[in-house]
Amino acid sequence: METIKSSLRDSKTARWLALLLISTTMFFAYFFVDVVAPLQIEMERIFKWSPEVFGMLGGSEFFLNVFAFMLIFSGIILDKMGIRFTLITAGLLMVGGAALKFYALTEGFAATALATSLDTFWVAVPASAKLAFLGFAIFGVGVEMAGITVSKTIVKWFRGKEMALAMGLEMALARLGVFAVFRLTPIFAEDGGPANSVFMGVAFLLIGFITFFIYTFMDRALDKQEGVSENGTSPEDEFKVSDLGKILTNPGFLAIAGLCVLFYSAIFPFQKFATDMLASKLDVPVKEAAAYFSYFPIGAMILTPFIGYFLDLKGKGATLMIFGSVLLMVSHLLFALIPAESFNVFFAILIIVILGTAFSLVPASMWPSIPKIVEDRYLGSAYGLIFWIQNIGLLAVPILIGWALSASNPGVSEQISAGVEGAKYDYTVTEFIFAGFGLLAFFLSFVLKATDRKRGYGLDLPNKRD
Repeated sequence: METIKSSLRDSKTARWLALLLISTTMFFAYFFVDVVAPLQIEMERIFKWSPEVFGMLGGSEFFLNVFAFMLIFSGIILDKMGIRFTLITAGLLMVGGAALKFYALTEGFAATALATSLDTFWVAVPASAKLAFLGFAIFGVGVEMAGITVSKTIVKWFRGKEMALAMGLEMALARLGVFAVFRLTPIFAEDGGPANSVFMGVAFLLIGFITFFIYTFMDRALDKQEGVSENGTSPEDEFKVSDLGKILTNPGFLAIAGLCVLFYSAIFPFQKFATDMLASKLDVPVKEAAAYFSYFPIGAMILTPFIGYFLDLKGKGATLMIFGSVLLMVSHLLFALIPAESFNVFFAILIIVILGTAFSLVPASMWPSIPKIVEDRYLGSAYGLIFWIQNIGLLAVPILIGWALSASNPGVSEQISAGVEGAKYDYTVTEFIFAGFGLLAFFLSFVLKATDRKRGYGLDLPNKRD
């Protein structure tokens, strides 16, 4: 075993073990985020969820984060209360919210007075969906709180070392969770339907809570060695609420936040509709389409650590964000413009690989850039704010896509609900919307690069100092 030098962070064994523990939880969290994504048509047939309702489910994950400002509060809690408290809180919220979403899809809930009561208002949305929205919103508070805490944790252990590589590896393991969704969820649904897939997601989250809990002992030991408080700062450097103003007037932060919301709005909402899009365009079963799309996170998983390693040694973070935005736009344009009669498995996998490359370039460059722009003492709040801005897009865009899908396919939803053979959606309009986000991200990435040159953040400089 490697000898510990001045603190646990100087031991490669310790810091990579810490990364493995927190990344494992994020793997399970990402699995649950898209646990019903490959089952859109099944949700419509079994639970009568239209595309609008399915889109609302995707948006509901971010409702409390945006409208109750929970992500901003999460960042403040992280900076004031510390990593350990915030991780445990996030884990409990994820498990509790996920369990409520599972209950909404059970026969036991359907027979309750609560279900009957929920059916009396907002009649266009089934009672199962309304309760699932609430559960997913609670889960969303937990998963986003976990996300910002994991980001600050990686900075804590890897600043001046392999920080971009560590963030890339964490993202890679999280992407593996997305791969697992598109491979495993259709299999779980074969025995017990969508509810069984959600149940397995809850079980996975319980394991993730345990790995978070184990990590807190390592975090406590590191703070004790370095003589800092639980929030990781000395008293004179502690976060103040007035620091939020400094973050929101930082032009580099605003540019990255805008790029973040545009980029992720063309990725995560797309994941929720991608399986049915491929099934419709290729005219293949949902299970086969989900298997094809599973290559998307795999490509990102493989590339992201290499990009992180490159950023640590060579830099060029701002430049890579430009290239990533171009690939994002191109991939969605190809999905939109290649006609169904010419679209085949080769084109599908090629475009998925291009999209996966974009998904590697931008996040791998973006998240290690935040510590270069803001001070450590309000790093958690900076991550909280950027995630909050991101969540505005992630709440609105699935709803927009669900509406656009129905509006551009009149009568199709009714045919699918009625079990009409061969009824399917045309996703051309929705793909143009996603491509538009990529175009805007391309322009904003140039703004970020210009801001970096003016302010001297060093976004194109290497991360590693020793």
